[in-house]
Amino acid sequence: MAMSDEDLKPLLEAMRQENAAAHKETRRHFEVITSRLETQIKAVAEAVATVHETLDREAADIRDEMRRGFDETQSMIKFSHAELDRRVSKLEQALVDLQARVERLETTTH
Repeated sequence: MAMSDEDLKPLLEAMRQENAAAHKETRRHFEVITSRLETQIKAVAEAVATVHETLDREAADIRDEMRRGFDETQSMIKFSHAELDRRVSKLEQALVDLQARVERLETTTH
């Protein structure tokens, strides 16, 4: 049995209302999910920023510690070099003195 246009109008209107209600519900659900995602994305962004700041501070601390270590090592090397230079100079002077004594001894025995 075929339905007349007059019979279809209430059915179509009911379908439109049902479709509009479903669309409204889907839209509301989408907005809720979007809001939650935005909140979670903001939280992740803040966590990343915190980690970035922490890494920057750690890197700066490591660079400072390395610079201090290099400075200390250079100071120790300079000190050791000065000490070695003093000892070598002392040995060289002792050798000069010893050579002078040997020459004096040789001249007195010949």
